[in-house]
This record gives sequence, structure tokens and C-alpha cells, in this order.
Amino acid sequence: MPRLDTQFAHLGRNATATVEPPFDGMAWYEAYTQRHAADGIEGRLVSQYDFGESWTSWEVHPHGAELVICTAGELTLIQEEPDGGTTRVTLHPGDYAINPPGVWHTADVPPGVTATAIFITAGEGTQHRPR
Repeated sequence: MPRLDTQFAHLGRNATATVEPPFDGMAWYEAYTQRHAADGIEGRLVSQYDFGESWTSWEVHPHGAELVICTAGELTLIQEEPDGGTTRVTLHPGDYAINPPGVWHTADVPPGVTATAIFITAGEGTQHRPR
């Protein structure tokens, strides 16, 4: 039985869903993009991550919204507004937030807390920058 924290899922066109190969590092994302290129911006990556500290980078998904669901702990999403201001949204288990397309975002995790979140991401064209 696959586990979402080690083996992500892909939601594709025509209501398809596939189990992905085990996650093994950042090169995995490039291979994922190649595997599902035919789905274009309609494809969604479903993943789960545990975070014991704040993120060290920002990311943006230019072609679609990202749904973030907190399942354990606490994390604060920080979204950068087009005017340069920021919005902070703190999530607890059962809470969710949406990162709109084209909005840079990062997350803070309080010291001593482990946060777990599920992400449903329109990943095509995702970019990162240092925080």
C-alpha cells in the first residue's frame, strides 16, 4: 500500500489518478514533469511533507492554485502580495489555505513543532528563490 509521505500521487486529465515512484530528492520533480507532460497545466501533484523547521526558500506556481491542508502541528503560510506586502495564514490540523497562481509563498514552523501538510499542486513551471 503506498504512503503519501513517501510515494506521491498524480491527478491527471480525464479524472485519472496514478501512484508515483518513491520520492528520492529534487531530481524526482524533473522526472515527474516529464512523465506527465501530456497533462500540461491540468495535472496536479498530491504530496505530503513533514516540516521540523521553517522553509529556507520561496516558491511560486504560475499556472494554477495550490491547496495546502495541515494535518498535524502548526505552520504559517506567508504569501507575497503583488505590491510586495505579505499575508500570513496560520494553519492547525484540519485547516487549509490556497496559494493563488503566481503568488510567491513560504512557510514558518514554530520552534519545537513538527508540522505535517498535504499539498495539491499545479506544479508545471514551479520556481524557487532563496528566502
